[in-house]
Amino acid sequence: MSNTFWQKSSYSNAEGANNCLELATGTDDLRHLRESAAPETIITTSATKLRAFLLGAKAGEFDHLT
Repeated sequence: MSNTFWQKSSYSNAEGANNCLELATGTDDLRHLRESAAPETIITTSATKLRAFLLGAKAGEFDHLT
């Protein structure tokens, strides 16, 4: 994945912040996620599952975990 384009949120500090979630598009329907502080650890999921997770997070479904 060395030539994978990782995208940070526009809310992240553009000056090299090391605490950002990064996303990348993979082959087929795959999406990759990693924490900028630990870029060697990558989570891979489908676009459909990532969308469901993000919609759930926006709707507050996971607020009880924080």
